[in-house]
Parts: sequence; C-alpha cells; structure tokens
Amino acid sequence: MNAILVEPAGDELQDAVDYYNAQFDGLGFQFYDCFQDTIRYIKAAPVAWVSVGENTRRINIKRFPYMLLYVLEGDAILVTCVAHQHRNPEYYVARMV
Repeated sequence: MNAILVEPAGDELQDAVDYYNAQFDGLGFQFYDCFQDTIRYIKAAPVAWVSVGENTRRINIKRFPYMLLYVLEGDAILVTCVAHQHRNPEYYVARMV
C-alpha cells in the first residue's frame, strides 16, 4: 500500500514539523518519525482504526496531540488531514467522507 498526502494534509504535516522544530531542536523530526510509524500501523491493519465517516478512519499519532484522517482507495491510503486534536473539529469535519 502507498500512502498519499492529499492537500492540504502535506502542508499541515510540514507546519507541525516546523512548529516542533522551533520549540526544541530536533523535536519536529521526532514528530515526523512518529508520523511515519503511524503510517506503518495503518499499512499493517488498514481497517483496524476508528471509523469517523462513511469511508474515513482516524488514528492518533503517538507522543503528540495529533491525529490523521485517512481513506482507503484501492491500493492507496489517502491521508486527508493531519490535525491537532485540540483544534476545532469544524476545521477538518468537511474532509470526512
């Protein structure tokens, strides 16, 4: 399975990495490693995570207050959102399909 970040998820990921690197040198790279681990968890068990829409699933990123929303489409994992868990859900609810 391939993981594809659907815009604006790619920008959200970069913003989070940049934010954490600004807080503490190297922390953003640790966040990115945890993001990569999360993608591996999805690949290992794509339908194991919480369903939050007709086709959308949610998984939390360990160690950080972020979550991913994703959709399975054929042989691909489409990451539709990389969101801080304390963000207003209105920010990402439109991306749940």
